[in-house]
Amino acid sequence: VQLQASGGGLVQAGGSLRLSCAASGIFFSSNVMAWFRQVPGKEREFVAAISGGGRRTDYSDSVESRFTISREDSKNTVYLQMNNLKPEDTAVYYCAATPIRSVFYTLGRRETDYNAWGQGTQVTVSS
Repeated sequence: VQLQASGGGLVQAGGSLRLSCAASGIFFSSNVMAWFRQVPGKEREFVAAISGGGRRTDYSDSVESRFTISREDSKNTVYLQMNNLKPEDTAVYYCAATPIRSVFYTLGRRETDYNAWGQGTQVTVSS
């Protein structure tokens, strides 16, 4: 399994970035995909998740209404559109995947809910 995140960079507060995560080695459409972020000295934090097929999404309170998670199963890729960025959004962003195991699956918010991780991409928001 390989998850390759890209799209990070330096942006001013109020700006936008779009992260991408290309997956290989998994049956992509049958995986819940998620984004987490981490700053030095802190635990990894849930950002957003999307169901197989993209019908359901979940966001942390801190990014709700500013970030949008989406997926393009034909390209095995999940995206995170980040608008109105704030300095507190500065972090390394990681994509994660976990296979759907039940018809009644939920979108996990814990690190342990996911079993595959990308290498991370740095997002820096200047004030």
